[in-house]
Amino acid sequence: MRITMMEINLKDFGGKNNGTFDNTNSFKKAFDKLAKNGGGKLVVDAGTWKTGPIDLVDNTTLEIKEGAELSFITDPNVYTPVFTRWEGVECYAMHSLIRADGCKNITVTGKGTINGNGNDWWGILKAKKAVGQSKPMASYELALAKLNPDYENQPGGGGGRNIQFLRPCLVELKNCQHVVFEGVQLKNSPFWTVHPLYTDDLILRDLHIENPYSAPNTDGIDVDSCTNVQILNCYVSVGDDGICLKSGSGADGIRVNKPTVNVTIKDCKVRFAHGGIVFGSETAAGIQHVLAENCDVSGTDRGIRIKSRRGRGGDLYDITLKNLLMDDTLCPIAMNMYYKCGITDTKSPLFSLDKQPVTSETPRIHDVKIIGCKGKNCKASAGFIVGLPEMPIDNLEIRDCHFTTDETSNCSPMESDMFYGLPEVTVKSFRVRNAPDAKFENVIIEGPKETFIYE
Repeated sequence: MRITMMEINLKDFGGKNNGTFDNTNSFKKAFDKLAKNGGGKLVVDAGTWKTGPIDLVDNTTLEIKEGAELSFITDPNVYTPVFTRWEGVECYAMHSLIRADGCKNITVTGKGTINGNGNDWWGILKAKKAVGQSKPMASYELALAKLNPDYENQPGGGGGRNIQFLRPCLVELKNCQHVVFEGVQLKNSPFWTVHPLYTDDLILRDLHIENPYSAPNTDGIDVDSCTNVQILNCYVSVGDDGICLKSGSGADGIRVNKPTVNVTIKDCKVRFAHGGIVFGSETAAGIQHVLAENCDVSGTDRGIRIKSRRGRGGDLYDITLKNLLMDDTLCPIAMNMYYKCGITDTKSPLFSLDKQPVTSETPRIHDVKIIGCKGKNCKASAGFIVGLPEMPIDNLEIRDCHFTTDETSNCSPMESDMFYGLPEVTVKSFRVRNAPDAKFENVIIEGPKETFIYE
């Protein structure tokens, strides 16, 4: 039940919509008022509301009216450390721009905009890389390094853990229950855009998420160790993965042991992302009981993307992907157990073609159905399915699908996904390796001389 005990306006707490006044304290006063009264609604009218971090509270609705923009300050020092999960590992990181921690019955709604002003954040990261920074140097990085004494041994996906520039998400919903996030536009996130973490009963509906394709690590939606999630009629155009399901990385994710379970994704559009509907690469606690249907992921690099590697762990199963349109991708279906990002040693045993010992950190993918999917102008290949020799992909069924490759494209089949260690192929066929019982029924491949390559 959504409780509306009172309605207040940000202007009543000294808020100013002139784009220069800092409304951080006004938001805090308003939510403190609602918390003392047991809940209610905060209305933000049209105008540009400059602010620092916002913390939501129980039994409240934040309504961002049409024409209203929450414009977030870009000083990293404002976003003081909080305990969270960052790229699959529990640690301290910067406070997200909008955060709810341990909240129940919260709604964010309206037709307004949440603007993370990410260009400044991406510029800081670019500058750090340009000078070859390899360890924490700024005061906010040193503060995080002190809180995360083992950070050098923590896995990451390349977002900046080595220098402890742990950028904030635009929105993080941690340990929450009964959440609705709908209608608003979210843009220019410093890092991941919408990050539900350890949350149950979540509806993401009619969201418009947009970050430049060149913006680093700006995933659209990252559902991380959550249960009972619906993602409905959302538009996502971003600089990394579009709609992504995760459950922690490696030993830390196994320790936490919170899988992502019962997720429905319907009627969504994803554009210009590394992947459209994505699983991983943080897969440690498993991802199960997922249905994605009637989505258009055309123009992404990979329409369906399931990625993990040795050391990541997790059991991924009961996944159904149906009626997806995937035109103009590099590769419409990529299931990759040799995912490389975050590792620099190309000769690591993680990427060996030989069988390795099966451990709790060996990922497994099985019982996946891909039905009624179509893709034209696939630039790199018609498909890419690569399991591990010690843990093949099993019970994979692909049927009633039609893929056409663009044989005029200069894209190599080796661009089908991001990996190390696999032998080179030169034709844009549907590549299948270590998936011996994969079933293909009424699957049409047009373009390459060889339709399938089995390894």
